[in-house]
Amino acid sequence: MDFGVGKSQGTSDTRDCELKHSDLKGIGERTADAEAQRPTWSGRLEFILATVGYAVGLGNVWRFPYLCYNSGGGAFMIPYLTMVLLCGIPLLFMEFTIGQYTRLGPVHAFTKICPLLKGVGLATVVISFVVSTYYNVLISWALYYLFNSFGVETLPWKSCNNTWNAVGNCSSGFPGNNTHLQSASQQFFDSQTSEKTSGIEELGGLCWELFGCLLFAWVIVYLCIFKGVKSTGKVVYFTAVFPYFILFALLINNVQLPGAKNGILYFVTPVWSKLFEVKVWLNAASQVFNSLGIAFGSMISMASYNKFNNNICRDALIVSLTNSFTSILAGFVIFSAVGYMSHIHNLPVENIATDGESWLVFVVYPEVLSTMPLFQLWAPLFFIMLLCLGLDSQFATVEVAVTFIKDEFGGKVLPLLKREELLALAVCIVCFALGIPHITKGGIYVFQLMDYYTAVVSLMFLALFEIVAVCWIFGIPRISLMIKKMQGKSPNIYFRLCWLLLCPMLVLCILISSIIQYTPPHYGKYMYPVWAEWVGWGISLVSIIWIPFGAMQEIYNNKGPFLQRLKTAMTPTIDLDVVDQLQEKQNLDTLASEKLLNLVP
Repeated sequence: MDFGVGKSQGTSDTRDCELKHSDLKGIGERTADAEAQRPTWSGRLEFILATVGYAVGLGNVWRFPYLCYNSGGGAFMIPYLTMVLLCGIPLLFMEFTIGQYTRLGPVHAFTKICPLLKGVGLATVVISFVVSTYYNVLISWALYYLFNSFGVETLPWKSCNNTWNAVGNCSSGFPGNNTHLQSASQQFFDSQTSEKTSGIEELGGLCWELFGCLLFAWVIVYLCIFKGVKSTGKVVYFTAVFPYFILFALLINNVQLPGAKNGILYFVTPVWSKLFEVKVWLNAASQVFNSLGIAFGSMISMASYNKFNNNICRDALIVSLTNSFTSILAGFVIFSAVGYMSHIHNLPVENIATDGESWLVFVVYPEVLSTMPLFQLWAPLFFIMLLCLGLDSQFATVEVAVTFIKDEFGGKVLPLLKREELLALAVCIVCFALGIPHITKGGIYVFQLMDYYTAVVSLMFLALFEIVAVCWIFGIPRISLMIKKMQGKSPNIYFRLCWLLLCPMLVLCILISSIIQYTPPHYGKYMYPVWAEWVGWGISLVSIIWIPFGAMQEIYNNKGPFLQRLKTAMTPTIDLDVVDQLQEKQNLDTLASEKLLNLVP
């Protein structure tokens, strides 16, 4: 398989000689052209809002609160914050550095940094593309609930007097320890929203209302990204900021409800014995990587539209800390409401929120909203907030695929399509088509399977190979030099130590532990058949397989004995001096432009 993104030939000495003499001018001209053609964010704030919007997503609202109370309450903060400090912030800074310095998407950036592991770049594009096909399904659910919360005297998931409710098996509230009953909100999600069948073996027909919501969700995404960073940069001013107004408003409202204190105490009370369980540390690492988008390629793509000397160290700190703050804030919002529900139904808090992380916002919280005063206001606002949180993350994952196609095939595709807007439209149409199986009547099982094997199994493999490619093969000295050329100073010992030792060791330990403690996927009490597990592993390989393919193709294309080919494949093709000369020229051009502007009255 020919990647077509950076073949290496001959020895490293020959390559260096050719680079310094015959190709220097050509590389400089091509890079200068790329710099001129590639758009940039209109301002620093747009980049920060876009990356914060991507990092802060639906997982902050449902997954973090669930993991926190299920993994030791307040004690979970220790492994979580440890992972943020030792992996999250350093690796986000590293990805910002790669994108901003190379001004390329992840595929071409990794090809220049480490030809041997150039498949890592393509793997990040593939995993982001796969996630984008089913992530919009969550947004379609949010739209469906939003439409059902407008103009009604009673929210449809509050009572058992509906056609979709099972007679004698419905409870207008949470049934507690009575396993024979289901809450009305659970039946609304299972029987009305997703029209769930008995298993993945029985997909059934399409859920046409969800089909319309999914189509509408993709129309929204396209209208927000079709102009690239120029349109996305404007949209994020609303989508990234608005959820915080709703979260604070909900928190102020919830803490005044009876029983809210019990829910908050359940959320923050430490269970110290949980710290000695490996699974708790695995959950903390998984939350950090999924939430910050490490190894998805999105952060590299967005940073590639930055100006060369943007302060990415500061931006990495802002994004990481804002993401963690939002997760904790969402925890207080969710569990203050759960405490209120436990008070209303006279049940322990643990019997309210044990349905699982994924359905906290589509089963538990809708039930909470239906009992709140002024639910006609709070329900629409809550689902609009979910819509904004989901859209920000979806923008970035789709942008990875669009950036890759423009970088790799722009010369062939753009003349054919005539306009860049049609390229974004084509990507959205393909993703929409691939998302249709998730909105069949058995689609919930397809969704759960895809999410488990994509966002959990594949991610840590990609993260490990990304760290090996950048931190060990490309090397800390080269990363430090790139940062020095952009920021004027080298990274401190904290970042260098994390990149060299702590990040690789932690990710390797997490990966090994997750393999040892592997458990087959399930949805509630439903266990997937063996063939579905094999399909899941195939989904994982769709992204991972490009790493060995890329390595074999690179070694095969090189010349000489095997060790020489391997050495050549491990030699970066990026030339720091060329970029330095180009940046100096850019600075001179900018200075000249400013002087000319000063001459204009």
